[in-house]
Amino acid sequence: MELATSRTSPSEERLLMRELTHRINNELASAAGMISLAASRSENAEAKATLAAVMERLENYTSVHRALQMPEQSTAVDVAAYLRQLCRSISRSKLDRRNISLVLTEHPVVLDSERCWLLGMIVYELITNAARHAFDGDNGGEVRVEVAMSGAVIQCRVSDDGTAQREVRPGRGLRIIKDLAACLGGRFQQHFGAQGSAAAVVFPAER
Repeated sequence: MELATSRTSPSEERLLMRELTHRINNELASAAGMISLAASRSENAEAKATLAAVMERLENYTSVHRALQMPEQSTAVDVAAYLRQLCRSISRSKLDRRNISLVLTEHPVVLDSERCWLLGMIVYELITNAARHAFDGDNGGEVRVEVAMSGAVIQCRVSDDGTAQREVRPGRGLRIIKDLAACLGGRFQQHFGAQGSAAAVVFPAER
């Protein structure tokens, strides 16, 4: 017996992703409402403080999620402004509590909204990898992000002053980065040195 198979079209995939994003936003809003209600009803000062901290963390994660949403329509995006918001959200949700500073070097770059979205996911994954592998405990450090255009080519570079080892096994994050770079028509590079590590994605400004 031959089984019928169906393949989801790109437009259907986008619709499903937007629907998933919408559902996640609703769940995050619901969780925030529950925490806020619990805090308002509690008469214990310590419990209120704990719930407030949880609420702040949730709001920061929500901010990152919103920044990484698939764009609804095609528009020109100021990459520096977009990354400024994204990096601020990542710092608050992942890095500040570990004493890791995030420095963004801004350059005038404009991309269409979908390519900027892909770039944002690359930056998110590169920062997450750096925070996970380059720094030990809460000793802190620095991650630097720079996206610049040279002629018809854009380079996204994320570096750190941590102590990542060359033997770190490539995980799902690196596979995601390589796939996203391929979507942009680009390539992924990584370097480890005595002063830290650096990762870069180089891709054409237009495709």
